[in-house]
Amino acid sequence: MSGLLFFYPELNRVSFIDEVKIYAKAGDGGAGCVSFRREKFIPLGGPNGGDGGKGGDIIIEVSDQLSTLYDLRLHPHQKGGRGKNGMGKDRHGAAGNDLVIHVPKGTIIKNAETEEILADMTEENSRIVLLKGGRGGQGNARFATSTNKAPKFAQPGEAGEEQWLKLELKLMADVGLLGFPSVGKSSLITKLSAARPKIADYPFTTLKPHLGVVEYKNYKNFVMADIPGIIEGAHEGTGLGHRFLRHVERTRILLHLIDLCRIHDSDPIRDYEILNKELALFNPELAKKRQIVVINKIDLPDVQALIPEVAPYFEEQGIKVFPISSITGEGIPPLLDEIALSLWGKAEETW
Repeated sequence: MSGLLFFYPELNRVSFIDEVKIYAKAGDGGAGCVSFRREKFIPLGGPNGGDGGKGGDIIIEVSDQLSTLYDLRLHPHQKGGRGKNGMGKDRHGAAGNDLVIHVPKGTIIKNAETEEILADMTEENSRIVLLKGGRGGQGNARFATSTNKAPKFAQPGEAGEEQWLKLELKLMADVGLLGFPSVGKSSLITKLSAARPKIADYPFTTLKPHLGVVEYKNYKNFVMADIPGIIEGAHEGTGLGHRFLRHVERTRILLHLIDLCRIHDSDPIRDYEILNKELALFNPELAKKRQIVVINKIDLPDVQALIPEVAPYFEEQGIKVFPISSITGEGIPPLLDEIALSLWGKAEETW
């Protein structure tokens, strides 16, 4: 089973940054002009000062070429273009250039001081005007009246909106892989897609989330996220911290991988309960998500022998259990059928 239609190479090439604080300021409006017509044979020319140009807006736009906020970490100050001042002969100043800030899909934009959510960029190619540029000032030609034919004043341009912003990225994935370190999450996503996280026989080899698109039957596909290992106390920042827990908030299904290898000297049921407790403490809604338990590494005899001891615990709770091997591929087709049934309400008939 091969299969990848697309994945996010940026996660492997640059640092995965999922939270940044930036200062954004829309452009100030240009000032209006005070000017009077001066031409030969027209000694009493009227006012002809033009208006200032509008300041550039700050626009947030989703880009499918991005999967991290890394670029904004490098450039934390973002400013729109200033409007040009008005000029004589009724010439208006040019508007300042809008500044478009590109972000990955799934980015939440907050007021950095109040934590108020200003925008949630969850749609493909979505675009919003977050901060508006200042209005350009009116020139003195605008103020001429029958009683004041030669106004000697004009308006200054208005200041553009400005704000400190906090941007948080929550990965957009259909399926999230959960489990303690070294249970085989990276091996599974590598088997199913072209994502290539680091794989090694020691804890915390995955230090950043990885996305892979898994090809299913009849050209259907879904996005799977490998979330770095979560341990007890993660909701308080222990281990890799709670910052990665938010990446499972948008997933529809959670695959909970457990490890029955005796060499790790752990109780898989206790590990399962600890991780679910961490989910509930971080966000109670996470604990309500549909879960599928995956027993990995069934290519090892010790694991096969332990399945009858562990599986009944989950089955009594109505949780389906799928023994698989990320190495040989055994058990993976039925698992994918179950994922498809949960996502689309049916599984395709043929591979």
